[in-house]
Amino acid sequence: QVQLVESGGGLVQAGDSPRLSCAASGRTVSSYCMGWFRQAPGKEREFVATITWSGSSTYYAESVKGRFTISRDNAKNTVYLQMNSLKPEDTAVYYCAVRLRSPPYSGRYYSSEREYDAWGQGTQATVSS
Repeated sequence: QVQLVESGGGLVQAGDSPRLSCAASGRTVSSYCMGWFRQAPGKEREFVATITWSGSSTYYAESVKGRFTISRDNAKNTVYLQMNSLKPEDTAVYYCAVRLRSPPYSGRYYSSEREYDAWGQGTQATVSS
């Protein structure tokens, strides 16, 4: 059973560039698609970014495209979300997730949370103006 633990959130200023990390344990996730989602207060959880197992393909929500970058270090069983030019509207709990139902080394990525099988507990990022 895989456990995902996010870190790197906190209180930041608008314009800051923090990096979130998601470390997996219990099994390797290096051969599976992973994603980041977020949930703002009073809103539904929404897709942020996804990455294929190799890191060769990524896909972003329009709201973060050009500002956020998803990456992974398969040797460390970890996925990252570099967030640049933060805005107050980026305030949310950020979750990472992994899709395990696909065969390993599948070259696809997914933007719907229904496509993911395991989730972390989330890390709060609060952006002050």
